[in-house]
Amino acid sequence: MRILLIASAFNSLTQRAHAELRERGHTVSLALADDDEVLRDAVARHEPELIVAPMLRTAVPRDVWSRYTCLIVHPGPPGDRGPSSLDRALQEGEDHWGVTVLQAEEQMDAGPVWATEGFAVPPGIGKSDLYRGEVADAAMKAVLAAVERFACGGWAPRPQSGLPVRARPYLSQGERRIDWESQGTEAVLRTLRAADSQPGVRDELLGAEWFLHGGHAEDRLRGVPGRVLATRAGAICRATADGAVWIPELRRRRTADGPPTVRLPATLALGDLLPDVPHLPAPLEVPTHRRTWSDIRYAEEGDVGFVRFRFPGGAMSAVQCRRLLAAWRYARSRPTSVIVLGSERDFFSNGIHLHVIEAAADPAEESWNTINAMNDLVEAVLTTTDRLVVAAVAGNAAAGGAMLALAADEVWCRAGAVLNPHYRLMGLYGSEYWTYTLPRRVGAEAAATLREEAAPVGAARARELGLADRVLAASPQEFAPAVTRAAVELADTGDLRVRIGAKKAARERDESAKPLAAYRAQELQHMHAAFFTPDAPYHALRSAFVHRRPSGSTVARCEELSRLPQRHTHIAAHG
Repeated sequence: MRILLIASAFNSLTQRAHAELRERGHTVSLALADDDEVLRDAVARHEPELIVAPMLRTAVPRDVWSRYTCLIVHPGPPGDRGPSSLDRALQEGEDHWGVTVLQAEEQMDAGPVWATEGFAVPPGIGKSDLYRGEVADAAMKAVLAAVERFACGGWAPRPQSGLPVRARPYLSQGERRIDWESQGTEAVLRTLRAADSQPGVRDELLGAEWFLHGGHAEDRLRGVPGRVLATRAGAICRATADGAVWIPELRRRRTADGPPTVRLPATLALGDLLPDVPHLPAPLEVPTHRRTWSDIRYAEEGDVGFVRFRFPGGAMSAVQCRRLLAAWRYARSRPTSVIVLGSERDFFSNGIHLHVIEAAADPAEESWNTINAMNDLVEAVLTTTDRLVVAAVAGNAAAGGAMLALAADEVWCRAGAVLNPHYRLMGLYGSEYWTYTLPRRVGAEAAATLREEAAPVGAARARELGLADRVLAASPQEFAPAVTRAAVELADTGDLRVRIGAKKAARERDESAKPLAAYRAQELQHMHAAFFTPDAPYHALRSAFVHRRPSGSTVARCEELSRLPQRHTHIAAHG
């Protein structure tokens, strides 16, 4: 069937819908549009049989929805309406929520229901993590069911008339306001988590106005409510009425005539405003009874070591790469036979931290430092030949983050993960030893296709191509326990030592044929040119990405994805 995806941005859910609908044999076109005329033009060019909107901030024009069936994904249960549905659900402490696929009509969110899926809201989860996890899973189940019902014909969507209506209007910054003097940690965390990536919580801090992004409980530090008590791994700890919270990122409020601002690690954003408070190193091994924040953790189970990391937005600065490398070296010092690398849920990694680079005094130099730090990390994984390495990809992985996963011996993906193993959209050749690991995994021809098409790859397709070795059909909450069980079983297999010996011999043969240093030098030659040439496309593309501006290539990119050859993948859970 010919399906046109319309979206306000090619975000994680839109990418997943694009990948999974193509995997099921549909011809999928894409239009990114908050503008009615752009949308009308896309409809006229592609002549779809069905329109699906995974994430749309504006209403579909009447002349479009009256001629075509338009399925809208709403992140709320039937009867729920409004643009801040998910934000209010989290701020109000809902423990069960849902997603509805409804048909576009005159009144937003009020059309007949084609499919709906419910889910439990994990305690203490942030909005963006929930959106990319449970919401995305429910949305894709509902979208696929709705598409199948439409394709079969004869299925009548259920009107919402008669359902109790709950309007959830836009959640303003006034309603998100934190009263540090009176609110305890749990109330503060609910507010922060309901706005973690966007829009953040506006607040006054150290004589300036900021948007606070993210929040994690701290069980030991105490102080005057609202005061900054300590720093850790780029985050600040602020006192609440009865405890404290860690805030990883800040974005300065833009003034009317000031330049655009970007979300940054909190200590970097504050700069000279940061008071003289203690720096508390991030603990690598955290007892289960502690409530504190650390973005990199190490744990062991049996003969398996787990290096777990979670960076906001999946981006990795030079500092974060070096800290993760130190954790990796610690893991290698432990008496284990298997190391698992990855987060327990959400992003694996999206590669270099473009926000930190954009804000640097010298973005070219910061780009260079970061890519070299990423390369050092990937090289450490590639040269770990005395044990087996597993990359646990709970969520999306892109660019250098995807190549970090491919450096492992085995890649285990959650069924909802999406991979983007390419760099072209940022105007980069790429590094992180991709010219070695990607062809080694999928072959030279497929590697060239992945690089040129620059299309999102779903987990099932990744398994088919050889990018992944296992696909685990687990919910976001179940993925980490499933990985733990599988890794312990792997460590107990009788032929593990044989596999490790064969891996070591293969790495030595590859090194003799072409040293890793040669791959790195060749890749970095291209990267150096992109970083240090002022008019190279990378700089404009990076700035557009960071500041959320549409680049001149947006329409062309949509057309590229719309022209991709139709593919069909046998959908199954492996593992």
